Amino acid sequence: MNLADEYINLRPRFGHWKDTAVLLKGEAVRSFTLMFLQMWNLDVREAVFEEAYLRAPALPPEDAAGWVMPYGDCPLDDERVGEWVYMDILNRAQHYVYIMTPYLILDGEMETAIRFAAERGVDVRLILPGIPDKKLPYALAKTHYASLLASGVKLFEYTPGFVHAKTFVSDDREAVVGTINLDYRSLYHHFECAAYLNGAACTEDIRRDFLATQALCRPVTRETLKAEKRGVKLAGILMKVIAPLM
Repeated sequence: MNLADEYINLRPRFGHWKDTAVLLKGEAVRSFTLMFLQMWNLDVREAVFEEAYLRAPALPPEDAAGWVMPYGDCPLDDERVGEWVYMDILNRAQHYVYIMTPYLILDGEMETAIRFAAERGVDVRLILPGIPDKKLPYALAKTHYASLLASGVKLFEYTPGFVHAKTFVSDDREAVVGTINLDYRSLYHHFECAAYLNGAACTEDIRRDFLATQALCRPVTRETLKAEKRGVKLAGILMKVIAPLM
């Protein structure tokens, strides 16, 4: 979550700013602490930090349901962890996958995974911004809409404003909350992090939040795509040339 008045809706810029986060306690915090310290020391030859940060006592679990696995993704290696986790959820889903993302700039593998999940009967839904913070990525995202709709994916645009949340939730069992957008920058070019949840009690909260947000959205249909402004359509087509940079 970003830190400024506009991101807690004290000074709206793009309508209502919708975001999500999870609060972690216990051993999982140690992993995020280590990721933070590694990033903090990224530009030094030998990392030096206070070991006490990693020796903080772990809290006893408030409930024993499920588990959480923090993870990071680094553009300096060949492991696309962020994309692989998302694709793994899509490939194993049996009933539903609900996704919120501010940006939708897909490579062929990710688009195929989303479409194939829908084509084999999984209820795949995406919530995207109704008011863009950046017009060109917004136009580029719309170039994916027709093929996704054709495969049975349900698309929704958040009418009150901008969705900044990056969440996956599937089959009342697993979820991801983190920084990882469905675009090339997050999946290939940026340092990112997220929490993978399996069987955690908050999974149901994430599902309910998605459905409550969907109730405020307008559905995307073939008719709404046809009615889209020509300028938006043209901008999306032109932006395809540099999509891997976005």
